Amino acid sequence: MNTITKKDLVKKISYSTGERQQVVKRIIEETLEHITEAMTRGERVELRKFGVFKISWREAKIARNPKTGEKISISSRKVVKFKSGKFLFKRLNEK
Repeated sequence: MNTITKKDLVKKISYSTGERQQVVKRIIEETLEHITEAMTRGERVELRKFGVFKISWREAKIARNPKTGEKISISSRKVVKFKSGKFLFKRLNEK
């Protein structure tokens, strides 16, 4: 499985739209910044046909350090959950 980086996205979008890479990079960074700001305010971010990002709460728990076997305490925290939209789900599961 390969990884696509932000740089790869910029190149692909720049090529397909004919827009300069600097402009595309700025748009992508602004988009990600607005998504991040919305999520830090506790808002749900919905991108139609793609999916929904939402904040979930993970409770505190006691875990073990796999190397030492020592018990460690993990505090409660917020985590991001993603649920794919119908269009993305169908595309992922095409045969």
